Amino acid sequence: MRPFELTAPTTVEAAVATPGTYLAGGTTLVDLMKLDVLTPEHVLDINDVPLRGIDTTDGLRFGALERMGAIAAHPGVYPAISRALLLSASQQLRNMASIGGNLLQRTRCSYFRDITMPCNKRVPGSGCSAITGANRMHAILGTSESCVATHASDVAVALVALDARLRLADATGTREVALGDFYQLPGDTPAVENDLRPGELITEVIVPRLDWAANSTYVKVRDRQSYEFALCSAAVALDVRDGVVGAARRPAGGGGGGAGGWGVGKTG
Repeated sequence: MRPFELTAPTTVEAAVATPGTYLAGGTTLVDLMKLDVLTPEHVLDINDVPLRGIDTTDGLRFGALERMGAIAAHPGVYPAISRALLLSASQQLRNMASIGGNLLQRTRCSYFRDITMPCNKRVPGSGCSAITGANRMHAILGTSESCVATHASDVAVALVALDARLRLADATGTREVALGDFYQLPGDTPAVENDLRPGELITEVIVPRLDWAANSTYVKVRDRQSYEFALCSAAVALDVRDGVVGAARRPAGGGGGGAGGWGVGKTG
């Protein structure tokens, strides 16, 4: 790991005012720093920034630093979200990882994590080793000639099905963006994975009140039932009224998703 400067802001304003790489649970960033995949010169430990809390008063609101394990166990969280979180990682990691960090985690593609191999996500224009290499865990939808990596988040798939939005903050103010629009397909620029602007910080995850969200679940197919990433996954949410399905949301993740996110289907 290369030398870096560490500071610990205590407010959102201080965090977004200082250039650097944000550190929350550290379950992705620290690993990638050890591998020299990411080499930030300035790391901002934001764990003292007041971005915790779970509110189920009208829909769902999660502070970006709320831990995955706490959200999964909280009463009132929609079934698809809770199940997706419980099928993510191990209990120890769920107790450390933040919801905001989970949504921003980098791909688990082994070529991305190996700095001796070409990877367009890591070094734009260098090539994609996975296309002709070992790619069983890679995507079949949402890919391009430049990248076939997948996004590793389970809960992101469930949140897309439930129309979740992100609240983002920077030095100029705040904005909201639908999670389904936040992630970018790879195209010719796979290094651009999302709509996060330089200096922006996720402050909150917002899920609208959905009276039918109890009719939702998350299914994950993987090589083993313990800690493992998805070969394929899907969240399903049904709007059923008077015994008739009015709308169905079914985003797919894992190999069924794409390098920037996943395939999303919606009928009504």
